[in-house]
Amino acid sequence: MGESSIVVRPQPPGLRRAIAAFERAAEAVPLPDPPQPIVLADYGAADGRNALLPLGAAIKVIRRRTRHEHAVLVAHTDAPHNDFTDLFSTLADDPDSYLHTDSASFPAAIGRSFYGQILPSKSVTLGWTSWATMWLSRAAAELPEIPDHVQIAYSADDTARAAYARQAAQDWHDFVAFRGRELCPGGRLTVLTMAVGADGEFGYRPLFDAIAAALGDQVRDGLLGAEEARRMTIPIFARSEKDFRAPFAPTDRFEGCSIEQLEIFEADDPFWADYAADNDAAAFGARWAAFTRLSAFPILAAALDGGPADPRADEFAAHLEAGVAARLASKPEPMQ
Repeated sequence: MGESSIVVRPQPPGLRRAIAAFERAAEAVPLPDPPQPIVLADYGAADGRNALLPLGAAIKVIRRRTRHEHAVLVAHTDAPHNDFTDLFSTLADDPDSYLHTDSASFPAAIGRSFYGQILPSKSVTLGWTSWATMWLSRAAAELPEIPDHVQIAYSADDTARAAYARQAAQDWHDFVAFRGRELCPGGRLTVLTMAVGADGEFGYRPLFDAIAAALGDQVRDGLLGAEEARRMTIPIFARSEKDFRAPFAPTDRFEGCSIEQLEIFEADDPFWADYAADNDAAAFGARWAAFTRLSAFPILAAALDGGPADPRADEFAAHLEAGVAARLASKPEPMQ
């Protein structure tokens, strides 16, 4: 999976707020003089869909400030194993693509992890990342085993929780540090990601509990080995406000960057809105299960004895999707 493993239709939670912040950044950021291109970076692009609306909105704002022929270079970045064919197909075919509205915008791709420097120093005018920085730099197999859940937030194992917290802190430090080097003077970066609120709640508990229970069912039914199930972990970590601010302490600056705005809010559950309208519990469960199959099941399947190419991988995903859908349908509640 890429660094931005969550790819969704309809809009990701919180996207409208983040786009508004990105537009404000596009209005305020200094622009280079032509012929130097205006560089936008999409960090953790996956197949590109999560960034289409934000990038299009930012380019539209930029065009009010500069000539139409002033080139905009959009660098879409992700880990080397990301499917960049899907990315370029999205850019070419999706009606929301900026390529359909701005003839002086030019896409490029970088297949390197954003936990290191991946663009030249002082080259990026605007940076965007959505639903990417909560994915840890290390795969689940490289982190301590979580013995009692698929999600570290709901584990009672203090050793595993501490290890995940340390990794998340290091990853955020590195992400901010290298973006600080890449941004041009006055450049801006907008980050949309998971967070925990003042109550410390990670959220999505019904979903993660349903995944854990459905995996247990597969072990019981002989479809999955107990050791395989123990290896199955979704390596994401939601940070608190304190975690986000930590690299900037004690001076409120780090690698030339400062936090201009930090907002933690409860995003709407789009599938719950559908359920409120149609009262179709089965459809509610199916929507969440299908979303999760796309975003997280490949990571779980990597823990099969045969890895992602295990001949049981498709059957495993189908059974898991059905199990998650049934559990969520049996007791619908909004994801928070």
